[in-house]
Amino acid sequence: MGLGATIILNGEITTGDDLEIDCRIEGGPVWSDGRAVTVTPSASVSADIVAREVTVFGSVTGTVIATDVVLIRSSATVRGRVVSPRIILEDGARFNGSVEPHQLESALRVARHKRGS
Repeated sequence: MGLGATIILNGEITTGDDLEIDCRIEGGPVWSDGRAVTVTPSASVSADIVAREVTVFGSVTGTVIATDVVLIRSSATVRGRVVSPRIILEDGARFNGSVEPHQLESALRVARHKRGS
């Protein structure tokens, strides 16, 4: 599933498929629980992301929660909190925030609670 470059989305996105984001998202969160989310080089996400795996080539501002791995590629800019047991930060990537690998379970509980209310 893909979201094209000319789209601007406000609000929650939920999918049961892998998701490729090539647009601007504001507000979120983006839920792809158990799946992969890819933020392409032209994409800008100002929202929380919850997935199994998150790969960022573009820009993300918010909390990124991944149950497996967060990959921040050399072209990426990430501002916020990363909660994942594994993080890969490539040379040249821009990251301003915190990495909290041991907070995964509590971050998932909080995100799910927010989603339910």
